[in-house]
Amino acid sequence: MQAIENPIEGSLGSARLQQDAPPLLFVILICSVATIGGFLFGFDSGVINGTVTGLQQAFNSNTAGTGFNVASMLLGCAVGAFFAGRLADRWGRKQLLLISAVLFVVSAWGSGIAMTSTEFVFYRVLGGLAVGAASVMSPAYISEVAPAAMRGRLTTINQMAIITGLFVAFISNYWLAKTAGSAVNEWWMGFSAWRWMFWVEIIPAVLFFVALLLIPESPRYLVLTRQTERATDVLRKLYGEARVQEKLEHIRASVAGDHQPQLSDLLHTSGKGLGRVRKIVWVGIGLAVFQQLVGINVVFYYGAVLWQAVGFSEADALLINIISGGVSIGACLITMALVDRIGRRPILLVGSIGMAITLALVTFAFTTASVDAQGSLQLSQEMGMLALIAANAYVFFFNGSWGPAMWTMLGEMFPNQIRGSGLAVSGLAQWGANFAITMTFPVMLVGIGLAGAYGIYTLFAALSIAFVIYLVHETKGMELEDMRG
Repeated sequence: MQAIENPIEGSLGSARLQQDAPPLLFVILICSVATIGGFLFGFDSGVINGTVTGLQQAFNSNTAGTGFNVASMLLGCAVGAFFAGRLADRWGRKQLLLISAVLFVVSAWGSGIAMTSTEFVFYRVLGGLAVGAASVMSPAYISEVAPAAMRGRLTTINQMAIITGLFVAFISNYWLAKTAGSAVNEWWMGFSAWRWMFWVEIIPAVLFFVALLLIPESPRYLVLTRQTERATDVLRKLYGEARVQEKLEHIRASVAGDHQPQLSDLLHTSGKGLGRVRKIVWVGIGLAVFQQLVGINVVFYYGAVLWQAVGFSEADALLINIISGGVSIGACLITMALVDRIGRRPILLVGSIGMAITLALVTFAFTTASVDAQGSLQLSQEMGMLALIAANAYVFFFNGSWGPAMWTMLGEMFPNQIRGSGLAVSGLAQWGANFAITMTFPVMLVGIGLAGAYGIYTLFAALSIAFVIYLVHETKGMELEDMRG
């Protein structure tokens, strides 16, 4: 005989199920706050693009000096990324993001007010510390609070925030330069437009600080530091009452009970590999380094200079940057829809192949350039159009693959015990490679030309294909507690 369903019991069961379901809106809200750090990462990285001419004139710097002014932030990024990962294991993910918000404010103000190259570099390094910390802590925080089934999409939002920050910086730079007539012209209150380009950043930086005060600490960090009561409270908000104890025990089982996280955890502690760096750490470093060796930040940091070098006006070059930013956002939206369906590894592989092909086309276009009487490069209309289309296609492939997928994987691939240390080492490698690429581009531009520089980036894009095929493993749908090093 078929059982008769009790309507009261059924409605109570439905209500209980609803109560126990993860509060998705809450998860999305706190992840969105963390992505403001990604926005500032992008804005701070991209704002320099429109200020290069102003820096040259204000500080009377040569090619190498300008390169260092642009790249100086990246030294702070490397240090910030390394120590953020380690300090986050001591002080917490949220505390490190709060510190980075303060540094963003100070750096934005100081970079605009600087009267000497030394003073400017000091404030840019402070900004670099903030960018480095946000670059590793924002995706790590998101990974540690997001459900496994949607972790890729939520972490990809951080990359979209980075690109949106770049995009907004490009629009802000373009508008300020156009309104003032040039980046070096006076705009308002007696200050040059390029100085205001930095000061605009103060607004989102203050918003970031205030919003961070409203979100909880990462439950994985709270378990690592044995703050069980606070961890239980946060897990209840994230997963519902029914799964609190299950998640708490799962996280506890994934961390060492005899000591706090430390750098030595990155080494094998037994077996034939005793004392050697774990393979997962080398994979993290490889992901971090290859993301930079394909030359993406040459486009972001030197885009205006690059397009002016092949015959575009300053206004047109800044407008091209805006187009590239829009293309990047579109690519991130596509990846957001696919990353939790097809996985991270296929996305990386398609991106590597696409970047290798499009970079080769850009390189070919630049080999046809001639030099005019003023020493500027000139492309034919056909080759100029090929370079423009291929460069934007390259930006599309990067931001649809290695841009979001690398940060997604770094935030989730390490076991709980070594996540902070693994991020520290990988972040240091990522920003170190970023500094090397950014610092050497002006020198290569003079020495081997645009074609030579882009030929090198093409080679690394091709090598990244083999790296993904042989060394990268899928993390789609896995719980953080199931990650193995």
